Amino acid sequence: MESNCVQFLADKTILITGAPGFLAKVLVEKILRLQPNVKKMYLLLRAADTKAAMQRLRSEVVEIDLFKVLRNDLGEENLNDLVSEKIVPVPGDISIHNLGVKDSDLLQRMWSGIDIIINIAATTNFDERYDIGLGINTFGALNVLNFAKKCIKGQLLLHVSTAYVCGENLGLFQEKPFMMGETLSGNNKLDINVEFELMKQKLKELQHQDCSEQEISQSMKDLGMTRAKLHGWPNTYVFTKAMGEMLMGNYRENLPLVIVRPTMITSTLAEPFPGWIEGLRTIDSVIVAYGKGRLKCFLADPNTVFDLIPADMVVNAMIATATAHSGETGVQTIYHVGSSFQNPVTFGQLHESTARYFTKKPLVARNGSPIIVSKGTLLSTMGQFSLYITLCYKLPLLILRLINIIYPWSQGDKYNDDSRKIKLALRLVELYQPYLLFKGIFDDLNTERLRMRRKESIKELDGSFEFDPKSINWDDYMANIHIPGLITHVLKQ
Repeated sequence: MESNCVQFLADKTILITGAPGFLAKVLVEKILRLQPNVKKMYLLLRAADTKAAMQRLRSEVVEIDLFKVLRNDLGEENLNDLVSEKIVPVPGDISIHNLGVKDSDLLQRMWSGIDIIINIAATTNFDERYDIGLGINTFGALNVLNFAKKCIKGQLLLHVSTAYVCGENLGLFQEKPFMMGETLSGNNKLDINVEFELMKQKLKELQHQDCSEQEISQSMKDLGMTRAKLHGWPNTYVFTKAMGEMLMGNYRENLPLVIVRPTMITSTLAEPFPGWIEGLRTIDSVIVAYGKGRLKCFLADPNTVFDLIPADMVVNAMIATATAHSGETGVQTIYHVGSSFQNPVTFGQLHESTARYFTKKPLVARNGSPIIVSKGTLLSTMGQFSLYITLCYKLPLLILRLINIIYPWSQGDKYNDDSRKIKLALRLVELYQPYLLFKGIFDDLNTERLRMRRKESIKELDGSFEFDPKSINWDDYMANIHIPGLITHVLKQ
């Protein structure tokens, strides 16, 4: 029996922002592979013009390894024909009115034809410049909502946020929307327009002071982190994403709005093939540094639950939620898509799996010899980590600095290099600390109800819309799918 998700996608016109990002690409490939009778997909890409947008579509989406299953099934020529028929690359930018689409005829075609709007576009840098974070994650989300309202046939707006809009609190986080002006600190009223004006005023001051681009950028980053922490969020990324959710929820009117909040997205579990990933994501930097023998100590509580979820499961959940809510009136529904409630895995387990993998299958150094890894030291509090760094790195560095003062020609470059590395390491730990020591669990009651309804009403032909984390064996996933995928697709070894 064909699933109702496949039926739902037939003859639909869909706008997808955030291409050619990681998640958007997995979504586009999935739709083309399982429902080639989709009517049209408009992909919003940052590009100077249509020609540049088409070039990005080809080189950064269609021609990459992710599409090899489709390429093998259809052949190169048929795949190109399918892409030309079904996908319209649109040069644009969600931080601009009407998503930056300049072609008035194209705008009218989009507004008259689009059924479903899926907003994946975001900046995910934790310490993003405040002006950029507000422009994309906050007011960009509002721009997408306003664009969706102009779509005559619009049946649903699906917005991809992040589960970590919850901040650093402990306990069980429920799937509930933010109220306009809500803060996590509890002692300050949040006015998003005031935040925007503060940012503009600061930017204007910096420009009048003839600050360099580097100085402006750092000041904007500092402002974002300061404002985020004032209102109870750990960084600019989740703060601006939370404000984006508030604006969408407050101004949605009768447009059905689904907000999908994934946790830490990892490589594909099964589709289009296991282990596809692009770039180093969340925990991957740690895995790669460990495999290269560079990680001797790390800030992490071995009992902390790391909420991971494969990219194809996130995409499957997105399509399932769109199918369930399309055409409803005035509904706003939140879905957590993660694993911590249904099938938790701790950092200690992930550490063990990673250590076993690289012990059996070490990476190869430039000289051709295998890189031998040690288990390393896990430090479960920031105090322990700071003490370790001081004793093992800062004190030796101070001695090196004294030598540099006495004999300035001897160790100067080494001191400066090591000092930079330590400052960078501490900066990264500061940014990632809220997630490395995170003590929350994400309740996924809405997502579980959706899974149960689907199991009762339909049987997928091949499990092609699976998004139940209970089906994941974490040891097997790490050893046979995720780490090999990292080595193949990111390290290119």
